[in-house]
Parts: sequence; C-alpha cells; structure tokens
Amino acid sequence: MKTTLKFAAIVGFTLLSAGPLVQVSNAADTNNKEKQYQDFYTVRGTVKERGSNKILEYANISLKGSNIGTITNSNGSFSLKIPNGQTNRQIEVTHIGYNTVTVNVGKESTQELSIQLDPLPGLLDEITIKAIDAEELVSTAIEKITANYNMNAQLLTGFYRETIRKRKSYINVSEAVVDIYKRPYSENSDIDFVAIHKGRKLISTKPQDTLMVKFLGGPNLILYLDVVKSPDLMFAKSNLYQYKYTIEEIVMIEERPHYVVSFVPRVILPYALHYGKLYIDRHSLAVSRAEVNVDMSDRNKVTDAILKKKPLSMRFRVDKISYLVTYKHRDGKTHLNYIRSETEFRCDWKRRLFSTNYSIVSETVITGGRNESPDRMRYRTAFRDNQSLSERVQNFYDPDFWENYNIIEPEESLENAVSRLLKTREE
Repeated sequence: MKTTLKFAAIVGFTLLSAGPLVQVSNAADTNNKEKQYQDFYTVRGTVKERGSNKILEYANISLKGSNIGTITNSNGSFSLKIPNGQTNRQIEVTHIGYNTVTVNVGKESTQELSIQLDPLPGLLDEITIKAIDAEELVSTAIEKITANYNMNAQLLTGFYRETIRKRKSYINVSEAVVDIYKRPYSENSDIDFVAIHKGRKLISTKPQDTLMVKFLGGPNLILYLDVVKSPDLMFAKSNLYQYKYTIEEIVMIEERPHYVVSFVPRVILPYALHYGKLYIDRHSLAVSRAEVNVDMSDRNKVTDAILKKKPLSMRFRVDKISYLVTYKHRDGKTHLNYIRSETEFRCDWKRRLFSTNYSIVSETVITGGRNESPDRMRYRTAFRDNQSLSERVQNFYDPDFWENYNIIEPEESLENAVSRLLKTREE
C-alpha cells in the first residue's frame, strides 16, 4: 500500500485552471539581500558535440571545486551565476558519453562560451558483463547507499520549473527557487521537506484552457523522485523480485565507467510497476542516473493511482509517465543533481468528437547546498501537496527577478510562449 501511495504522489503536479500572474517571496531581510544580488557575474554559453554540432541538453555545468551549478536546456544553452567571492575561475562541463571539459572563465558578465564535447567510444566488455549477475549488482548498490551518499543533514538550493501544454501551446508556467531539507540517506525520506523561497506563475486566462483535473505533487517531486532516498518507490531490496535486470553496456559519466542495467517488470501487482535503466558506477557502485517509465500495460491501475479529481462527464486517459534522476560525484560522495518528470494524458467530453492532448513537464536542478542542522530550516515552512505555489507578482518577464539565483535557462519556445501569454493579458 505504501508503494502505491508513493506512486500516486510522484506523478501529480497541479490544478489546471485559469488564474492570475502570481509570485511568492519569503525573503527575511530584503535590504541585506539587495546588496548581495549584484555581488556576482554571469557566464553564459552553449554546449554541443564536436564535429556534428549536435545540441547537448541536460549537460551539467558546475563551478569547479564548489557545489554551484546548473544544466543546459533543450537548446543546449546555460547561464551560471558565480559569486565574486569565489576564487576559482574554472567551470566543468559533463555529459553522459562525452569527455569532461574544464573551461577557464573571466570575471565578466558579457562572455558567451561555445563549448564542444568529444564523444567517447563505446566501452562494451562482453566478457566482463556476462560474468556479472545484474540483480546481484543492483542489490550490492543498495547495500552501499550509506557509503556512497551523504550521511549528514543537508540544506540544498534548487530551481524548480513546471510547464503545462495543451496540444502544442503552453497554458501554464510555474517557477520557483526552493530550499530543500534532506536528512541523511540512511534515514526515511518522509521527514525531508521543501520550502518555497521565491517563485512566480503565469497561467492562460482563456476560458477554453481551463481544465479542472487535480493531481498531487508540485515542488515535492524533488523528494518523491530521489530514487535512492525513496526506496519504497522502486530501489529497495524488498522490491528486487518485482523486476528482471540485464546489464546492457558500459558508458562513461564524468569520466567514470558505469554499468547500464535495464529493468522490466516480471510480476503482476495491484499497482503499476516501472521499466527503464539504472547507471551504476563501476568502482563505487553508486547509482548516478535513473531513467524510469511507468508500465502502461494496465492503464486503469495508473489512472487510479494518479487522478484525484475530475468532472464526472470528462473522460481521462494517461498515455505516458516518465522521469529522469541524475546524481553528481563530488568529494568522494554522490549527490542529487537533477530531476525531470513528464506526464502525457488526454481528456475528452461526452458528445465531443475529438480528445485534447496535454503534457506536464516538471524539472528541478540542484544549484547549491551545504551540510546544515535542522534548526536553520523549520518544518512549518514546508510546502504541502495541497498548497498553491503562488500569490501575486508585478512583472513575470522582469529580467532581474531571479537576481543572484541560478536557474535553468528557458528554451526559445518557452520564452516565446511567455511573451504570447503576457501579450494576451495586456489585450
């Protein structure tokens, strides 16, 4: 039962409905923060494959020797804000299957980098792979969680974005800087929590874009989808019997060889299971990446788990639920880095001929963090699943809204969508 409830929580997002442009900001000392906002410089650029010029999305960008970082968007673009107090002037760029590149940067906010990554050759070693039992490998990786992941309480900073599309048009854009409190990886994730530090939300005001369908989730997806910290979801010894594991190949992540272990359901349970791939560090046996899809062989199980409210006359069909979780190796430990979740579904009404397609994408990148005692962040500030992300904002498109916080740069299509939604409001 616990697994079913977890599954219900991870795939839900928000209430789709027409509403105002909104913002939340919990800054405690505005005057002091205003002085800090200009105490940084910005490095911008794009990341592509050398030779083919292929765009590399979700590449990790980090300030070397620190926990400051972000990722590239679907256009391969990024921006990284670096405090002036940082003495290191090197950024590190990594991507699965490519050589890691270190780039020297100057203390200027006008530079635009064009970074080229070299693809690595395949590392398939059939003799080594055949000699390893895939299920035993996953079992050992679970046993080594306490050795590979942080055993201290942490206060992380992240950037959260959620977008909702109706067919090809954006009808909802939500963004927030979040504070994430995580207990050690040896402890249950149920006592971790997220607090909204600053956020904004833009929703289409067109009546035809209003859809009263309610899910669970929001920024708390950061907690539910940390597959290493949330063993009830999938990654637990008690769940190993549910899946068939196969070692597919060996790839490089951050210049470290990783086993790629695929998994598919091998039992039928009252709730939906998953299929996908785990990337396990060949030396430490830490999970560095998880690509997971919800098994749609019985859509009724999936619908019952995720759908919490809808009009009686509306028909709802879920088509896809998938998520990506990545971790980054730093200082001898493996740390949560990026989470992306995507849900596609269709809705239609009785007496209507055609259904309408919707997609919801939620993503969070960890942009900073430190070991921190729980006294510095209190549970009463936590974001609840039934809470709204937003209040009121003056100008969504203010370029200085995020000030010195690192974010995921919006891709071109999203920027155009925001401009259109704002123009519609002005009319």
